[in-house]
Amino acid sequence: MDASEAVALLMSPQGRLDPYPTYERLRAHGPVVEAAPGFFVVTGYAEADAILRDARFGVLDDDLRDNLWPGWRQSAAVASISRSMLRTNPPDHTRLRRLAAGAFTPRRIAAMRETVAAQADQLIDAMADRGRDGTPVDVMADFAYPLPVGVICALLGVPPEDRPLFRRWAADLTGILEPEITPEDLAVADRGATELSGYFADLVAARRRAPADDLTTALVQVHDADGDRLSGDELLANLVVLLVAGFETTTNLLGNGLVVLLEHPREAAALRAHPEFAPEYVEELLRFDSPVQLTTRRSDAPGRVAGMELPAGSWALLLLGAANRDPRRFPEPARFDPWRAQPHPLSFGAGPHYCLGAGLARLEAQVAFPLLLRRLPDLAPAGEPRRRTRLTLRGYDTLPVTVTATVGDRGTPAGTGPGTP
Repeated sequence: MDASEAVALLMSPQGRLDPYPTYERLRAHGPVVEAAPGFFVVTGYAEADAILRDARFGVLDDDLRDNLWPGWRQSAAVASISRSMLRTNPPDHTRLRRLAAGAFTPRRIAAMRETVAAQADQLIDAMADRGRDGTPVDVMADFAYPLPVGVICALLGVPPEDRPLFRRWAADLTGILEPEITPEDLAVADRGATELSGYFADLVAARRRAPADDLTTALVQVHDADGDRLSGDELLANLVVLLVAGFETTTNLLGNGLVVLLEHPREAAALRAHPEFAPEYVEELLRFDSPVQLTTRRSDAPGRVAGMELPAGSWALLLLGAANRDPRRFPEPARFDPWRAQPHPLSFGAGPHYCLGAGLARLEAQVAFPLLLRRLPDLAPAGEPRRRTRLTLRGYDTLPVTVTATVGDRGTPAGTGPGTP
C-alpha cells in the first residue's frame, strides 16, 4: 500500500475507529513521507516534535484560508475557531495565550487537587448508587464528562446548572477539527459554534453587570480596558475554545485510559494499591492511546526534515498517535508499560501551541484513575463501548460498566505520595 492509499484508509470510517494499523503502513515509508505533492505525513516522534517547535511551521492563517476557502467567514464554526489561540500564529497567538495563561500556572493547578478529588468522589458515589443492583452505568456520561467539565466551568465561572448543555454543543463544534469534513458535518459544527457563542455572549454580559472571581470576568475586563489587546470576536472565540479544549481532551483521556486499565488487570491492581504511581501511569496512557491523534502545520520557508526537503508552502500532517508509538523512541510501542523511562508523549503537542491546559488534564487523570480503581474495586466492562468515528479527538461515546455494591471508603486524596509532582 502506497502512502496516498494509506492516508485514504486512515480517513475512512474503519481507519478512524482504529488508526494504529494504518499508522504502521505509513511508517513503513519512513518517518516523513510525501503522500501528495506538497503534502507530507509525519509518523516519527523526533520529526513531529521538531516541526511543532520550528518557527517556520505555523497553523492556517486568514490570508491562506481566504485562498483555500473563500467563503469560510460564512461558517460560524470556522470563523470562531480562527479567532482563537488554537488557530493563530505569533504575534497574535502569543498575545492571546498570555491573557489566559495565569489561570493555568503550576501553582494554581496544584491547589486544585483536593477540589478535583472531592468532585470525583461525589461522582463515584452517584455511580455506585445507580449501579448498586447490577445495572450498568456509563462511565462517559456519569464520570468522564462531568468531572472535567465541572473543573473548567468553575474556572470560567459557568453556573453548575448550565454544565449539561455543553456536551452536545462541543461534540457538534469539534467536528470542524477533523482533517476532512462533509457539508452536513460542517452544518452541525456551525450549529454548535452558534449555540456556544450565544451562551458566552450572555455570560459576558452578565459578568459586565456583576464581575466575579473567574477567568471570564478577567478576560472581559481586558477587552473593555483595551480592545486592541483582546477584540470582541477574540473574547468569545477564546472562551469557547477554553471551555471545549478544557474538557474534551480530558474526557477522552479518562475514557481511553480506563479501557486500557480494564484490559490490563495486573497494572490496574498496582495502581489501586499505589496511587502515588499515578503520574507515570497517566503519561503512558497518554502515549498508548492519545486523546488527540493529529494536528497540521504549514511551512512558511523551506526546511529539511528527516532527510527530506519540505518546500515553502508544504503541508505537514503530524500523526501524534503514530509518533507516540515510534519504536525508535519507545521500544515495544504496542505494549502498555507504565514504567517507561521518561516517555514525554506528544499528546498535548509541543512548542508554541503546547496545550495550555495540559497540566490540569494530567492532574484530573492522576486523581481520577486511582480513585475509580480503589473505590470501585469490582469495576468491569458491561458490553462493548462505542467509539466515536473521529480521528483528531479519539474517544468513546459510551463506556458501560458494572460496579460493586460496596464501594471503597473515601480516604487519602488520590495521586498523593512520593511519585506525585
